[in-house]
Amino acid sequence: MDAPSPALRSDHLLRNSLDVAAGRRRCMRYRRRILDISQQVGALHIAPAFSCLEMVDTIYHALMTREADGRYRDTFLMSKGHGCMTQYVILEDLGILTTSDLALYCKPNGVLGAHPDYGVPGIAASTGSLGHGLGMAVGMTLADRLKGEDRTVFVLLGDGEMQEGSVWEAMMMAANLRLKRLIAVADVNDFQGLGRTSETHPFFYPVPAKAEAFGWEAAEINGHDHQAVFDAITGRRGDMPFLLVCRTVKGKGVSYMENAPIWHYRAPNPQEYQQAIAALAEVSG
Repeated sequence: MDAPSPALRSDHLLRNSLDVAAGRRRCMRYRRRILDISQQVGALHIAPAFSCLEMVDTIYHALMTREADGRYRDTFLMSKGHGCMTQYVILEDLGILTTSDLALYCKPNGVLGAHPDYGVPGIAASTGSLGHGLGMAVGMTLADRLKGEDRTVFVLLGDGEMQEGSVWEAMMMAANLRLKRLIAVADVNDFQGLGRTSETHPFFYPVPAKAEAFGWEAAEINGHDHQAVFDAITGRRGDMPFLLVCRTVKGKGVSYMENAPIWHYRAPNPQEYQQAIAALAEVSG
């Protein structure tokens, strides 16, 4: 794991500084790790994980505060549960999950399933029944405020998931409660399962304007740009809940997977695996 660059703050919490080059190296390594795991199981959600890697990497390595002993104080929820491979490989890199845990992904006696489960180290909530994560994040943020806890709750949403009415109910509640410590990041890769969101739900757009109409602060960026993610979140006004809309490419990093619906849930065969590893090696080189 790349060595973090923590800085001691006045409240004795640690925050990693942003190192874009290190983040890019990590994400390339994470993509290769997910591909390696894909050769151990029949299928997994590779493309949905590849589209959100840079955002989740930035959250864990540059935005979430930690206690002086290294434990995270802030909370992260993967509401887009089928993107969990991203979270699993990052938690492995951080030493929160073990290599043995990932070796037993979706296997008997393993603890890691195709969606995150509460109780697994580093997993704050069971997700994957889409549309529930933001509501849980609202509850956690409100509970923290009532208890006087000084922490931020981050939640990653998918654009297909955001068609659920429960997401917009939670957004309305969060704004009415002025939950300024709630940060939602939307992985807008323009796919919902096997179809393009822009074709099935064209009036879903523009997303930031809809969030602002619900009382949120919002911004839109390239979600594969570490610096853009970091700058948008650290530069927010911070007086209301914040939605960062991230434009992404499903299957980012492997050309034959990019924007190809079949890779929503499929493991590459040995030839496809070697092709993907070679493509990533060329990019990282």
